[in-house]
Amino acid sequence: MNKRRWVAVVAACALFLFSLVTAGITNKEEKKANELGQLNELLYGSDTPQEKVLEKGNAGKKIVKLQIDGTIADDGTSSVFSTASYNHSAFMKQLAAIKKDPAVKGVLLEVNSPGGSVYETAEITRQLNAIKKSGVPIYVAMENQAASGGYYVSAGADKIFASDETMTGSIGVIMSNVNYSGLLEKLGISDATIKSGALKDIGSSMRPQTEEDKKVLQAFVDSSYKRFVKVVANGRHMSEDQVRKLADGRIYDGAQAKENGLVDQIGYPDQALKALKKEQGLTGARVVEYTNGNTAFVNSWLGSNLAELQGLKPSQEKVMQQLIESVGTPQAPKAMYLYGGE
Repeated sequence: MNKRRWVAVVAACALFLFSLVTAGITNKEEKKANELGQLNELLYGSDTPQEKVLEKGNAGKKIVKLQIDGTIADDGTSSVFSTASYNHSAFMKQLAAIKKDPAVKGVLLEVNSPGGSVYETAEITRQLNAIKKSGVPIYVAMENQAASGGYYVSAGADKIFASDETMTGSIGVIMSNVNYSGLLEKLGISDATIKSGALKDIGSSMRPQTEEDKKVLQAFVDSSYKRFVKVVANGRHMSEDQVRKLADGRIYDGAQAKENGLVDQIGYPDQALKALKKEQGLTGARVVEYTNGNTAFVNSWLGSNLAELQGLKPSQEKVMQQLIESVGTPQAPKAMYLYGGE
């Protein structure tokens, strides 16, 4: 062989050896990552929903109990590391698990919430509607409160139960803001914001609100309100005009809500479950709920700090930042399906 061919052969051999070494390193890294993943799952548990049997019965005919307890917002944590009463990531995974399980024949959703973020509320409702369209009946049992977004997620259920003491309603949208421009003026502090357009800093707390600001923000809130009214109208088989008469933001107790057609029956969760079994032919069904499958270690001081060092668990500062971004601030207000009396 001539010199050029020898060079080509040597280059080819070098590339071949390099590819073998690279593949070996990649395989080792993948193996190491898999082993680390298995170790983390052993230490902390899994955020995959784990089924827990509440009432024994036919495994091929299951009723799933779900719960929304607290403000509907996404704090950015997984179910394993969440300390909040409501965890959006975990709840969405539970809804996904229901859609994948052909043995689920009924859902009982217990709601105890003042509402929350517009996006997360709509996201839940979309998935509940998909479950309902698949032929799985959904009954809702309202507890202490199911106001604003708490009612939004309930409205499409096949049947809604509430106790006489339940606080519900508050159908509408709120965008809270605090304007302290007058105070700044008294202190001799002026807003020096540079902006490309008059409305670029709309909602700012540092300058007086203009009529144009109010007009734009009101139109934004009204748009969200129209969607809320439509959800209630479709779910409760009312006209939008009928809903608007009830949807001026006022609250109702369970008896008032029933009288106005916002709930179907006065009762508690156990009565709602009993009705679901009887009315949907689910007598003898197995009743289950989902848990996040975490371990005791994850809640210990050592486990919590180790998870944070590994980047598996966000710090408290990051959780707070995510929560603030989800619900908005006086400087960046957001439209909320939230009871405004809190």
